[in-house]
Amino acid sequence: MALGARSPAAERKTEMPLQTMPNAATRRSFLYSLGASLGSVAFSDLLAQESDGGPLAVKQPHHEAKAKACIFLVMEGGPSHIDTFDPKPKLAELHMQRFERTGEQFSPMSSGLRYYVQSPYGFRKVGQSGIDMCEHFVHLPEVADELCVYRGCQAESVDHPTALYHINTGNKFGGDPGIGSWVSYGLGSENQNLPGYIVLAEAGFPQGGSGNWTNGFLPAYYQGTPLRAEGSPILDIQPQPWRTRAHQRANLDVLGELNRAHQAQHPGHDELAARMANYELAFRMQTEVPDVIDLAGEPQSVREMYGLDSPTTESFGRRCLLARRLVEKGVRFVQIFSGGWDSHDYLERSHKARIYSIDKPVTALIKDLRQRGLLDETLVVWLGEFGRSPDNHYRGGGIAIGRDHNAEAQSMFFAGGGVRAGQVVGATDEIGQRAVEVVHPIRNLHVTLLHLLGLDDRQLTYFHGGRFKQLSQTGGQVIGELLSA
Repeated sequence: MALGARSPAAERKTEMPLQTMPNAATRRSFLYSLGASLGSVAFSDLLAQESDGGPLAVKQPHHEAKAKACIFLVMEGGPSHIDTFDPKPKLAELHMQRFERTGEQFSPMSSGLRYYVQSPYGFRKVGQSGIDMCEHFVHLPEVADELCVYRGCQAESVDHPTALYHINTGNKFGGDPGIGSWVSYGLGSENQNLPGYIVLAEAGFPQGGSGNWTNGFLPAYYQGTPLRAEGSPILDIQPQPWRTRAHQRANLDVLGELNRAHQAQHPGHDELAARMANYELAFRMQTEVPDVIDLAGEPQSVREMYGLDSPTTESFGRRCLLARRLVEKGVRFVQIFSGGWDSHDYLERSHKARIYSIDKPVTALIKDLRQRGLLDETLVVWLGEFGRSPDNHYRGGGIAIGRDHNAEAQSMFFAGGGVRAGQVVGATDEIGQRAVEVVHPIRNLHVTLLHLLGLDDRQLTYFHGGRFKQLSQTGGQVIGELLSA
C-alpha cells in the first residue's frame, strides 16, 4: 500500500474521525536497522520533514487542550499508598492480628497466614487544602495546594513487568505503543530538532525494559528516546575532535550533490533520500541537544533547589531539572523512572529512602514550572504500577515488615495541566485494601490524560492487525472528578 493511502477498512469506518497511517515497513525498517546510536535517535524524528509536514509536524488537537506537554514520573516497584498519601488509622487497631487470605489480586507467595500491620510512619495534613501526607515528605507540602491526589485507580496485574507495561502502554502483555508514543502520534512535536518523546531512566532499566516506551505498532519515529543515565546521554552526539562543524557541513553538501545525481537516475530509490534526511537531523541535534542536557549553566540556586548538591537527590533531581528544560524546548512527553519501591521487607527503611530521593526534586519541578509560567500547560503525573497490601509480607520467615503487591488500590497525584488543584479524589476502604469511591481502571486514567492533552482516545486510532487500535484497548471514559473545569 502506498504511503498515505488508506486501507479498505479505513474507508469503511466513517462513523468517527481517525488518524491512521498504514505501515510503510520496507523503507522505515531499513532505516531503523542502521544502528542504535545517534543515527537511530535522529531517525525517530527525521520523517517530520516528509510530505504534508510529516507525521511529527505539529497537529491540531481533537478539542481544546489543557496541557501541551506531560512529565510522567513512574515509581517502579509499587509505592505503598498506605505509607504515602492514604493513612489508615484502622490498621493501628488491627496491628499484628492474624488472618488468612486468598485471591488472584495478590501474588502467589502471599496466600496463607498473614498479619495486619500499621504504617511505620506518621501522617499530617498539609497545605490549605489539608491533603494527607507521610511525615517523610519534607518538601512536598510546599506545593500541596497544587496537587490532585487520586485514590480510586485499580490495576489489573500484581506482577511488575505486566503491571508496568499496563500503566505505561495500556497493554499488560507488552508490545503496544507507550503513552508518550500515542501523544507524539496525535500531536506531533513542537521542536523538530529534538525527539518528541524522551525517557529518563536509571542506569538499570525498569522491569520490562524498553518495552515500557516502545513505539509498538506505530511507526518507529514515535518511539521513546532514552537518554543514558551515565556518560554521554546520547551516543555519538559529539563529533570527533578533529571534525569541525564546517567539515560536517561540507561533507553533507557534497553527499547531497552526489545523491541528487543518483536519484535523478534512480527516482524510486527513496531510502537514500531518507538516509540523507537522517544525517541532516543528526547534524541539527548536535547543535541543540548538548545545550539542553548541559545543566552547568543553571544558577546554583536552581541546582540546589532540585537537590543536585546531595548524593541522595542528585540522580532524580538531575532528571527532573532536565525534564523541565526539555518541555521548555517543546518536547511533548518526558518519562522519568525511579526504582526501588518494591518493599516486601524493611519497608520503614526502604520507603523512607525512596521518599527522600524524590521529595525535593519533585517539589522543585512543580515550583519551577509554576515560576516559569509553564505549570498550567504542563501535566505532571506521579504514580507506580500498583499499590501495596495492608498486611505484613516478609521473606524467608523473617520479621522485617514489608507489604505485598496490591492491584485493588493505589495512590497517585497530578499537578498542573488542567487538574483540580488542592484536592483528594476517591477513597479506599478502612484498611486500604481496595478502592471504594470514584473507582476507575487504568484505561480510564489513560483516556483522562489524553483528554487533558486535547486528544480523544476514540479518535486517536491506528489501523493494525486488521482493526483500529487505541491506547485504552477497548475504550474508556474521562474521570471527570480529576478535571479543574
